[in-house]
Amino acid sequence: MGPMQVVNERRKAAVAWLSVISNAALVIVKIIIGLIIGSVSVISEAIHSGVDLVAACIALFAVKNASKPADKDHPFGHGKFENISGTVEAILIFLAAGWIIYAAIKKFLHPVPMETASLGVLVMFLSAIINIIVSHFLFKIGKETHSVALLGDAWHLRTDVYTSLGVMVGLAVILGGGKLAPTINLQWVDPAAAIIVALLILRAAYVLTVQSARDLLDVSLPPDEEQWIRGCIMSFSPALKGYHRLRTRKSGPYRFVEFHMIVDSEMSVLSAHRLADELTQSLKDHFPETNVLVHIEPCDGRCPPSCAEGCMLTQDERDLKQQHSNF
Repeated sequence: MGPMQVVNERRKAAVAWLSVISNAALVIVKIIIGLIIGSVSVISEAIHSGVDLVAACIALFAVKNASKPADKDHPFGHGKFENISGTVEAILIFLAAGWIIYAAIKKFLHPVPMETASLGVLVMFLSAIINIIVSHFLFKIGKETHSVALLGDAWHLRTDVYTSLGVMVGLAVILGGGKLAPTINLQWVDPAAAIIVALLILRAAYVLTVQSARDLLDVSLPPDEEQWIRGCIMSFSPALKGYHRLRTRKSGPYRFVEFHMIVDSEMSVLSAHRLADELTQSLKDHFPETNVLVHIEPCDGRCPPSCAEGCMLTQDERDLKQQHSNF
């Protein structure tokens, strides 16, 4: 593991710990205030923060284990710890959303008057501010280190920001309505806000599931990344005559790129190896922590269907190569 990678792993662990500590504090405060004022929406937010706490713990576990180097039993490394982390986090969010909806419907059917809504407004405001700050750091470090686990945790907290603000508005409506129009029953706003929270949580769970599970299935890298890789390979023309069988995938923060590199049949093994090293380094300079596997093949100008797409020869060069190969 290089010095920069060591620094990145420390940054990832530090921000993951920050998320764990902040979520633990918010869970405790929200549960206490929710029980004191009898607000199902505040308690639902406590459950939401509880899920975020579990997700933060999973993310911390994932970033610590995903950084382990490849070994005999895991020759491709441990990067998918992060993808598994994201998938588990998504499942937890789905379960939490179901519980919130159940509790909200129960309060719709059996309403209970709320006490001291102002405390709920205050705790939701503080929760939103804290999560804005923590999610900012999670997004920053997650994007810089390509950490699926940290980005998943960041989306958890960013969703919590919006839901906290939604609950805060609902409680403010009840608080203001009680003073301005005491004869109007606004207690339904609390469970309604809880259901809106649950729907937003479900959306976040769906997005996280798609993002994390796709890499478990070894889906190709995003089109823009593959396009850049193709352009990088083609930039080594004319020394490089073509390429084919490009395959890409991602495992946690690590990318894997494989392709066949076509060189002149007269090129020496040493020159071909140097060219492959230069191309590999160019890919790694743009996409750090990328594993590149290059298979070198001689070019005879025939360009079979598997090779034609990445062929860099002109038609005249192809004809000349084919004439030479016939002798």
